[in-house]
Amino acid sequence: MSEVNAVTPRTLAQAGALGIVVVFSMVAGGLITAQIVDDDDPSSTPLPQATEPIVSTTPEATSASVSQTEFAVLPDLPALVEQTIDSVVRIESVGPQGGQSVGTGIVLDTDGHILTNYHVIEGVSDIRVQLHDGSTGTAEVLGADPGSDLAVLRASIQPQRLVPATFGDSDAVRVGEPVFAIGNPFSQEFSTSAGVISAVDRTTNSSFTGRTIRNVLQTDAALNPGNSGGPLFNAVGEVIGVNTSIENPDGRSFAGLGFAVPSNTAMRFLPQMLAGDSVEHSQLGVTGVDVDTLLAEQLELSVEQGVYITTVVPGSAAHDAGLVAGGVSIGGEPGPGGDIVVAVDGEPVNSIEQLAAEIDRRNVGDTVELTVRRGGDELTLTASLAPWN
Repeated sequence: MSEVNAVTPRTLAQAGALGIVVVFSMVAGGLITAQIVDDDDPSSTPLPQATEPIVSTTPEATSASVSQTEFAVLPDLPALVEQTIDSVVRIESVGPQGGQSVGTGIVLDTDGHILTNYHVIEGVSDIRVQLHDGSTGTAEVLGADPGSDLAVLRASIQPQRLVPATFGDSDAVRVGEPVFAIGNPFSQEFSTSAGVISAVDRTTNSSFTGRTIRNVLQTDAALNPGNSGGPLFNAVGEVIGVNTSIENPDGRSFAGLGFAVPSNTAMRFLPQMLAGDSVEHSQLGVTGVDVDTLLAEQLELSVEQGVYITTVVPGSAAHDAGLVAGGVSIGGEPGPGGDIVVAVDGEPVNSIEQLAAEIDRRNVGDTVELTVRRGGDELTLTASLAPWN
């Protein structure tokens, strides 16, 4: 059974610290992220936005340059590292138990805005950043997007020392494309690793909200605790992802499965974080299963494609719109009588993933029209999307 922006319980198990005083949150399947564990709310005073960040996206350059490499190797890795390393920062902070945590960040502009993972700064204090040239400064959390595991800091560093990164189009990334990462794994400052894009369109979940993060990039470039929040670069030195997690059954080190939040996701929510806001994500509030020939025959459905609704979260946008759920039997099978969602705003949906993606690309407060089959009738229901709960 799959979920579309429903409330998702999540279990975290703590593993031992590795080399630095951090704790790793480990979720089902071995996905881990480095974080400080704290029950307190990591609130901070929003700072005013300074000048507009110098952040550019150049999908044309990405596509052309990557095709020239023919997915072999990075053309001149030492030159690329020299070109990009000044846009990478080391982030140090003090956790609630007094231990030091180390992560990585990306320079956004000359006003001191730094992009990183939310789990790097969640629940910490006394944040300091260090540039590759050794310059240091204090930093404060400006805005955050826990649902995408992203946050923006504002650091007190002289503008002339800050070199903004260039962001590429993560939608243009192809499997086999060469990439490299710069970060601070196990507190080893400004370390570089290289590899390829192993897969695109992966999904992972925020450890803080349970929300699914989509279009995630998978890489075999070595990532370890301390790389969190750092850049994944393409072959022309553009940031195409923010390194966020690894998957490993033993939960302790890299095994060739690293994941990065796509740059386009970061760019979508960056204006809100720069404004000092905490980003909210849209929620429909249902669970469901893909309709196929077997399910249609089993439940005597009138269609053989769509999303069969099994659960509607009370008080959710789906509940208010009047969606009807069929429930789930004791054996886990879908029960009878549920609605079938076949389109969102006129766009056909044939799977739970398609439905989730349609909701995810919309904002809180947006109104969507759901085309629904109920028995032999076709209905149009209107849902006003609520914030993720």
